[in-house]
Amino acid sequence: MLRKPIKNVRRGAAAVEFALCAPIFFLFVFALFEFTWTNVLRHTADNAAYEAARRVMVPGATAAEATAEANRILRIIGARGASVTITPSAIQPDTRSVTVQVAIPMNRNGLISPRFMRDQTLTSSSTLRTERAETRVGS
Repeated sequence: MLRKPIKNVRRGAAAVEFALCAPIFFLFVFALFEFTWTNVLRHTADNAAYEAARRVMVPGATAAEATAEANRILRIIGARGASVTITPSAIQPDTRSVTVQVAIPMNRNGLISPRFMRDQTLTSSSTLRTERAETRVGS
């Protein structure tokens, strides 16, 4: 007696393999998106801190101008809940250096779901010497 060859012995194997592998694959894809977005935020925070420090280092600049510059750069990518701190808060003619710190809470800035970096705050700072003329005592 001749038997017909059995073609569909592994009929459900592909579905089972997909069910086992797909969650792991999508976890890696979502993690890739999340960490790439974190890198974009980190780079933008670095740039915002540097550009704000450059804005405030020239004579006559104020801390409010530096804060506005940092927030302008952060708005480009849509960073939410970021805080900008200028030290010293009052820029005087004898101020020798200025530090700008940018903090971005990751729980408000997740791309898909803030699962991997949920409780972290991304911070960046930049310190530059000011371009103010030195005042000499007794000249």
